[in-house]
Amino acid sequence: MLAARLYGAGDIRVEEVDMPQINENEILIKVKSAAICGTDLRIYNNGLEGVDSANPRIPGHELSGIIASVGRNVKKYREGMRVAVAPNMGCGLCGQCVSGNTHLCSEYRALGINEDGGFAEYVRIPEAAVRQGNIIELDESITFEEAAINEPFSCVYNGFLQCGIKPGDRVLIIGAGPIGILHAKLAKMAGASKVIINDLSPERLSICKKIDSNFIALQTGNLKEDIMRLTDGKGLNVCITACPVPQVQTDSLELMAVGGRINFFGGLPKAKENVLINTNLIHYRQLILTGSTRASVTHFRQTLEFITSGIVSIQDLISRRYSLDKIIEAFEMAAKADGLKNVICFE
Repeated sequence: MLAARLYGAGDIRVEEVDMPQINENEILIKVKSAAICGTDLRIYNNGLEGVDSANPRIPGHELSGIIASVGRNVKKYREGMRVAVAPNMGCGLCGQCVSGNTHLCSEYRALGINEDGGFAEYVRIPEAAVRQGNIIELDESITFEEAAINEPFSCVYNGFLQCGIKPGDRVLIIGAGPIGILHAKLAKMAGASKVIINDLSPERLSICKKIDSNFIALQTGNLKEDIMRLTDGKGLNVCITACPVPQVQTDSLELMAVGGRINFFGGLPKAKENVLINTNLIHYRQLILTGSTRASVTHFRQTLEFITSGIVSIQDLISRRYSLDKIIEAFEMAAKADGLKNVICFE
C-alpha cells in the first residue's frame, strides 16, 4: 500500500510499504479521509520522539474509512461498514479509564502519534481501540470528510463542557482557525447572545463571517476596549483561548465579568508554559479557569451525533482536498494557515 511516513523533522515521504497485518482481536480499515491538524504540523516540523530513519511512523489521527477486515474474535463489526475512528486509547484499567476518561490515562496512546495512523491506504486498529469502542459506524448522511473532522470537533466539545456556556452568555473565542470556529459553532448552539471571534488575520475573520454572519469578527487592536464596548461594559461570561499565545492567557482575565469562565484550550510551547496571572482578578471576580485536552470516546460519539442530526454543520470547514501523493503540498498550505481544514482523500 501507499503511506506517508515521517522519518524526522521536515522529512515525510510517500512510499510503498507492506499492508498492516491484523490479529484475531484487531480490525483493518481502508482509509477514505484523513485530515491535517495543528498536531500533525508540529510533528512534521519538529519530529516525534522515537521516530528516526530506522523507525519511521505514519502520522494522521483524524480519519475515517471502510472496514476491510475483521479479526475472528471481534464482535459487532463487519467488513464493508463505514466508520469513524476515535484515535485515543487508554490502558483500560486505571481510574481515569474506568471512569470513561481514557483520553486522560497516564499511559495514553494514539493513532498517528504512538501508533501508525491514517495517512495511508490502510490502518490497523489495535485491540485496545476495538475494545474501548473507538470505532463508530457512520450514518449514510455523513461524509467520510466530516467523520474525519469529527476528531477535533470532539476535542472542542470537551472544552465546551468545561466552561459551561449557557443561553444568553457573552462569549469570546481568541483564534479564528478551525478550532476557534468549532468553538463558535458550539457557543451558538448553546444559545450565546454574542459570539465574538478575535484573530490577527483579516482573511480568517472574513471566513468566519462567511460561515456565519452572526459571528462578531474582531481583529486584534485594543481588545479590552473592544470587548467592553461590545458588552456594554459588562465583560464576558466565557472566554476560550484557542491559540498557543501566553499573553492571550494573561490578558483574558481582564476581559471577564463577575463569575466568568475561561478555558485555556490552546496548549503553550514548553519554553513558554509559565504564564503571569493576576490572581486578584480571579479572587474578586470569582472567575473559573479551566483547561481541556483531547477527547473521550463519549465526546467523539456525541459530536458525531450533532453532525448526524444536523444540529452543527462542519462541512464548511473543509478548504482543500488532496490525494496522498500531494501531502507535502497539503502540509505547506496548512502551515501558511491558508484556509481551514486540508483533507487527504482516498479513492
